[in-house]
Amino acid sequence: MKSTDKNKSFTLWPYAIIAAMVLFMGYIAMFVYKAMNQDVDLVSKNYYEQEIQYQDHIEKVGRTVAAGDVAVNYNAEAHTILLQLPESFKGQPINGKINLFRPSDDQLDQEIPLQLGRDLSQLIETQKLEKGLWKVRVNFSAGNETYYNEKTIQIK
Repeated sequence: MKSTDKNKSFTLWPYAIIAAMVLFMGYIAMFVYKAMNQDVDLVSKNYYEQEIQYQDHIEKVGRTVAAGDVAVNYNAEAHTILLQLPESFKGQPINGKINLFRPSDDQLDQEIPLQLGRDLSQLIETQKLEKGLWKVRVNFSAGNETYYNEKTIQIK
């Protein structure tokens, strides 16, 4: 009779180990399922068109550097930004726009037409702009060429 008592003893360890393994496999299966259903678009549908546009942008920046530095100076006391084009553009018809870009809040972005004075400068009031980081992007054309400059400023 003693041998039958040993066979009737019950332990939970094998069942606990099997349950833990089944739960772990279920977790991994759920993880794989979610990962496989994730939408990952590393390349846009019009990749080549965007690449050509980016190359045009690089050429604009290169032309701007070759023509001379476009100065963007922020004056905190006067609450103004002074934009100054180089003298190499004197006498040319210049059209363009100034984009005040706020990286943290696109609702605050502003676009201002480029209206240069005789000295190739423009003064922009900053009293209504929120304090913080801004990017001043100047996109303009002179003659048959297009130019681009970007400068980051901190409005205080």
